[in-house]
Amino acid sequence: MPSYGEIDTDYAITLATTEPGDDGPVYMVNLMAYKERAEYADGRDTTLSGREADDAYTPLGPLAAVGAEVVFASDVVDQFIGEEPKWDRIAVVRYPTRAAFIAMQEREDFQQAHLHKEAGMAETIVIGCQPLEMPMGESLVDWEDVPHPPSDEDGAYTMVHVIRFHEEDGATVTPDHMESYQEVAGSVAVPNGVRIDGWFSAEGTIIGDGRTWHQVRFNTFPSRRAFMTVALDPDRLTAHSEHRETAIADTYAIGVRAHINKLVESRRDS
Repeated sequence: MPSYGEIDTDYAITLATTEPGDDGPVYMVNLMAYKERAEYADGRDTTLSGREADDAYTPLGPLAAVGAEVVFASDVVDQFIGEEPKWDRIAVVRYPTRAAFIAMQEREDFQQAHLHKEAGMAETIVIGCQPLEMPMGESLVDWEDVPHPPSDEDGAYTMVHVIRFHEEDGATVTPDHMESYQEVAGSVAVPNGVRIDGWFSAEGTIIGDGRTWHQVRFNTFPSRRAFMTVALDPDRLTAHSEHRETAIADTYAIGVRAHINKLVESRRDS
């Protein structure tokens, strides 16, 4: 087991044994929390921070070799819900197949680079996901026409929601509450320029802390100010307490600034 999380062996077996005819793209959503100072297993002296060690790990070569691509990469700005751990980055890698994800783990160049991840990562959750149909258009209002458009000081701001719904006998039991919340929240968010980059269902958590998840959602606003206008809207707050809190058993709500965001085009290719 790596030091930064637990491997779900059942999901690993699913990834490794999916028949080619049933295989296809999978999105690996990575939540990352770093050590303050990198700690290498061989005891070497280093001045690297955990973040810098993870930068040294970034396996762009192995990813390209198996046909995978980083389609979202961001730094965390705000963590509104979910106290621990405090996440530092969120990234999404699209693999052409589940088999490609397993093939990358077996590559020698990937394994050699992995020592940097082990040195720098305090905790991580990696969730295998499939795209969901969008409940509304990806871009409904031109950002030039919204009350709080993007600026040099306050640009595009993405809210990432990692969600586990309440369950009973293995089935989610509160879809009506979530739909009621989404109706109210959407009525406020759309005029403020929200764009749904992607909503995903979680098919498994390959590494994490033992928790399971149902969905991951990426909603981008023209600015942080636009998001806060929505977040503080009285109708949305009422719907949140009446419906969203009833629907959701566990969640992270994290505000990020993305320096790579290809989620929309990657979903069109899926």
